[in-house]
Amino acid sequence: MQCCCKKKKEPKPEDAASNNCNTVPPRGVPYGGGGSMREPRAAKTGGPQKALPIEAPCLTLDELNKMTDNFGSKALIEEGTNCRVFYGKLSDGEEVVIKKLDTSTLPDPDTDFTEQISMISRLKDPYFSQLRGYCLEKNNRILLYEYATMGCLHEILHGNKSGNVLDWGQRVKIAYGAARGLEYLHEKVQPPIVHRDIRSSNVLVFDDYETKIADFGLSNVSSENAARLHSTRATPRLSEDKVKQCVDPKLNNDYPPKAVAKLAAVAALCVQYEADFRPNMTIVVKALQPLLTSKPAS
Repeated sequence: MQCCCKKKKEPKPEDAASNNCNTVPPRGVPYGGGGSMREPRAAKTGGPQKALPIEAPCLTLDELNKMTDNFGSKALIEEGTNCRVFYGKLSDGEEVVIKKLDTSTLPDPDTDFTEQISMISRLKDPYFSQLRGYCLEKNNRILLYEYATMGCLHEILHGNKSGNVLDWGQRVKIAYGAARGLEYLHEKVQPPIVHRDIRSSNVLVFDDYETKIADFGLSNVSSENAARLHSTRATPRLSEDKVKQCVDPKLNNDYPPKAVAKLAAVAALCVQYEADFRPNMTIVVKALQPLLTSKPAS
């Protein structure tokens, strides 16, 4: 699983403090997504920008130590090159993911990082993972997010968990939710935001297969170069005569072929080589919406 950009090779089997010092992560699909912080690309506006407050609770390091048993192994979910991810509970019982970023990999000054947290804290949408708190005490950079009850899409699709195969309807619902999250960032936030790290591990899945886009990450490839690379690989496979080869064999042919063709056509537009030929996310959302009611072939 990709948790904090590149994962290490060795395997890994507000008023918000919790009194449980030995919190153990729930069993099941672990939380995915996320990575190191990097300022999302937003439209530039003239003149100096006034710093806005952070709309999330500021937790003390002592509170977080109590939640995670001093960031111990029992609360550890995953470890990557840029952060460690822990499980915890707020005082109201809400489950959260606690991301302790490796400050040595984050070149941004503290003022820039604070501005990034402020911006992310003000992103309020049902299809975007909400920031639940933060801590900058003693040069730490720690962020708390909603806990994804079903984990990330990458782990659901490619993990070793048995008996958790997504059916056609669940896949469409997840795709639709991800599109709604991007629509919010691209079309509804002012100035618009380009995520720059959309991948299956940054698509979080909650109860009833509700989907939220996770936080921004650090990519080793520029966004435009990455888009062109994906476009070159994906476009030939999404042609009408080859789209069946892209269908997950785990579906056992239990899907509506016409709806699959329509979904592939939308995907093909989204990976066009030139950005000007790609549809905006509002168009994508409208194209996906009718597929929510499509039924597998008898």
